[in-house]
Amino acid sequence: MGFTKERSTQAQRSILAVFFLQAIIAATQIPRIPEIIKQIDVDFTTWGLITGIAGVGGLLGLMFTSKFIAKYGTKQISIIGSLGGAISLASIGFIHDPVTYFIVTFANGLLYSIFNIALNSQTVALQKALNRVVIGKFHAAWALGAAFAAAFSGFMATLLPLSIHLLLTGIATIIALLIFTRGMLTNSEDGHGQGKTQKKSVSFFKSPGQVWILAGGLFTGVLGEVAMMDWSALLGRDTLLLDAGRGAIPYTGFSIALIVGRTLINPLGKRWHLSSISRFAGIMSAIAIAAAITIAPPFAADQPDLALFLTTFFFVIAGLGCAPMVPSFMSAAGHVAGLNTAQVLARMSLVNSVAIMIVKILMGRTAEDFGVQYAFVFAVGGMFISGILAGVVAKRAKTQESPANSYPATGAMQIVSED
Repeated sequence: MGFTKERSTQAQRSILAVFFLQAIIAATQIPRIPEIIKQIDVDFTTWGLITGIAGVGGLLGLMFTSKFIAKYGTKQISIIGSLGGAISLASIGFIHDPVTYFIVTFANGLLYSIFNIALNSQTVALQKALNRVVIGKFHAAWALGAAFAAAFSGFMATLLPLSIHLLLTGIATIIALLIFTRGMLTNSEDGHGQGKTQKKSVSFFKSPGQVWILAGGLFTGVLGEVAMMDWSALLGRDTLLLDAGRGAIPYTGFSIALIVGRTLINPLGKRWHLSSISRFAGIMSAIAIAAAITIAPPFAADQPDLALFLTTFFFVIAGLGCAPMVPSFMSAAGHVAGLNTAQVLARMSLVNSVAIMIVKILMGRTAEDFGVQYAFVFAVGGMFISGILAGVVAKRAKTQESPANSYPATGAMQIVSED
């Protein structure tokens, strides 16, 4: 399959825009999580339980989406999943009870999961057709969208009620998606939607040991991002005593650092192995998060500006450290003997999704019993362990692996392959 220059440019621009919009769907509500918790009237334990168990929706996506993509194609599934996610976002502000919120969050997890898988399958197909690495800029587009969403939502929190803000954002996102998804790869261009997939029957529990190392690294390596998305706004409100607008600043700094860090992956990867970079980065991120939750809070009552500055500074360092973690373990998935990349990613994704559900529940209970800042202890431990596991992967690597198979911080994902 070949592309004209014009078609290649159109497809890349469309996919870039959709990645940006995907981040808008994921990150818009982050600065307003304290308001959502108050509106549905739950404590932190229940909040953690809701967000954790709702992850089952994402698991369903991992189980069934490959079949839907094989039948209907990545473009169609991306459209359905993205529009559904935007509608879910628009409805959240009108929910006032935890049961309804759980149902919507569960549905959103399912829709976001199928959107995630389909969109990233498009990027793999595009890169394969172009025969060069292009995924790096999609990483940056997602991180840029997350940073923009967090900053803009923090600003809008001072101007608009929750329901109006999320409704308008959802409507604007739907309109933008209808425009930009038109330029995505068609079924004939990306090779999906042919009605069949190629899949080897390999027992999950007989997966090579390397798969379990990579799955553990993916899970622990994403904990920093999970903690930031779920608890940074609450840290700003309850620990740093900030309003919603200023409380969004630390996460915005973290997101911007992710953008910078992911743009540095390719140039740094030419000098050092990606897993070697992640070994240092994971430990650095663990230290930075630990510093943020121990050094800044004591200043919150008397010197709030200093507390905000320190938290943001350490979150920026943490963002730089988190940047290569998920890409490094995803990239290594293409170098496991006996399994193809899609099979390894599927197993990693399943382990990650189940583990994240459990940890989210534990984070909620910890925040309720000890304080919001202690929910970040899981991120500290996770990033430290991830750094160690990255070192193990680096020692096992036989070649200078390319980051071509790495992915942005959009959650665990499976790549649908029909080679």
